[in-house]
Amino acid sequence: MKKKSLCAALACGMSFAQAAAAQDYDDRWYVAGSAGINVQDEDRGTEDSPFATLGFGKFLNQNWSLDFELNYQNPDKTSNPNLFWSQYGASVDARYHFRNAERKWWPYLRAGLGAQRHREEFDNSPSPESPGERSGTNLAANLGAGLQFDFGRTDLRAELGTRIDFDDEAGPVSDREDYFNDILASVGLTVAIGPEPTAPAPPAPEAAPNCADLDDDGDGVNNCNDKCPGSQAGQTIGPDGCPVAVAIDLKGVNFNFDKSTLRPDAVAILSEATEILKRYPDLRVEVAGHTDQCGKDAYNQSLSERRAKAVYDYLTTNGVDAGRLVGPIGYGESRPLEDLGQAFPACKSEKNRRTELNVQN
Repeated sequence: MKKKSLCAALACGMSFAQAAAAQDYDDRWYVAGSAGINVQDEDRGTEDSPFATLGFGKFLNQNWSLDFELNYQNPDKTSNPNLFWSQYGASVDARYHFRNAERKWWPYLRAGLGAQRHREEFDNSPSPESPGERSGTNLAANLGAGLQFDFGRTDLRAELGTRIDFDDEAGPVSDREDYFNDILASVGLTVAIGPEPTAPAPPAPEAAPNCADLDDDGDGVNNCNDKCPGSQAGQTIGPDGCPVAVAIDLKGVNFNFDKSTLRPDAVAILSEATEILKRYPDLRVEVAGHTDQCGKDAYNQSLSERRAKAVYDYLTTNGVDAGRLVGPIGYGESRPLEDLGQAFPACKSEKNRRTELNVQN
């Protein structure tokens, strides 16, 4: 009668199962070995015997490990201990480990497939060739449960399981079985190969941004030098980050009588105005041209526009963005600085023959 201990063995292993918890694991290859008792299936006609395994494996992640294992056992025949009988094989086994980060031990389940090789002598009397001899290789499946204890480089395993050996050629033809269940109880060790794993270095903390690289209010002055961090868009900002009142005085940009050509003294003043506009890139100005009170209104209007255009062209030619300029606009004689009336030559006021830059923000 076959042993029915497999269910009991698996139930024993499962009684230790607990919810798996992720933790760090040693992913080094290890050498594994074990020794124990092989309780032979009664239908084999062999005695229980010690067995040993040797193999290697590794953890694939914190829960799964994979092992390649060789096994060997050499039990005696029950009917005649003098008859030779041996069994050895190889298998690939996966183990699922129910790990808990707070414990150095945990239960696991094992399942695997392999091949078993048999060599045996059997009583073949009254044949003169007795004893007979048989050998063969067949599929085998491993199932089991166990406990594993972590001691650092070395781990201890205690395991109970079964090997289902699909050997259908053992013994006399009338008594042959389709498979055999051998119960395996063992204690073993795994020894990690190579240096101890080191935890990855934590990422360096991000350096706090330097105030020289920051401009929170977007005024073009870094936080280190900004004494007025709350400046608003559209304000004219000084080098200290504070709003400044900007006035561009072009009172010296005057024109000869009935002319719209820039004089040398006007060019010098406009050069200075250009630098101011470049220094304050948010500044917007109106380019306004004016005339004296001599002549007809329509003619003076046209003349004031040409004077404004002369200044406008100078600024844009020398690097001032046209988008910052309003105009050019001519006001004719409508905005005199000196009202001398229409009597000639009293109307010929040089102060009125001018172009102005009027700040818009």
